[in-house]
Amino acid sequence: MGNNNKIRIALGSDHAGFNVKKYVIDELLKKQGYNFTDFGTNSEDSVDYPDFVHPVAQGIGDGSFDYGIVVCNSGNGVNMTVNKYPSVRSALCWIPEIAELARLHNNANVIALPGKFLSYDEALIIAEIFLNTGFEGGRHERRVNKICSHS
Repeated sequence: MGNNNKIRIALGSDHAGFNVKKYVIDELLKKQGYNFTDFGTNSEDSVDYPDFVHPVAQGIGDGSFDYGIVVCNSGNGVNMTVNKYPSVRSALCWIPEIAELARLHNNANVIALPGKFLSYDEALIIAEIFLNTGFEGGRHERRVNKICSHS
C-alpha cells in the first residue's frame, strides 16, 4: 500500500463515464489504499457532467485534493470544464504514454478519460501511470508556470 493513503484524489463522471470510473475506483484506488472522494454520478442514468466535475476542480483549487480523475464519453467535456479553474492542469489521456508525459512535462493534476474509447483495463493502466509518475521539473517547470501567467 505504501503512502497511497496520503494522496487525496477526487473523482467525477457523467453517466457515460460511470462504469470506467467505478472500475478505476474498485480495481486501483480501493485495492492500493488511496484516499479518494467520488463526487458522482452513481449510475448510468443521464446527467450533466459539469455538475459532477466542478467539485473535483474546486477541490484541487482549494487544496482538498492532490489529483483528480474525471470521465465522460469523449473526455473532452469534463476536460474543458475542469480546465476553467486556474489551479487545474487537466490532460485528456487515451494512451499510457500521454498520461506519463502529462505528469512528467506538464505537472497535470487532473486526468480526463474518454470512457467510450477505453477498455476498463486501459483506463486502469492510464490512471495508474498518471498517479505514479512524478513531475520532472527543470525546463518544464518554467513552462508550466507560464500556463496561467499570460506572459
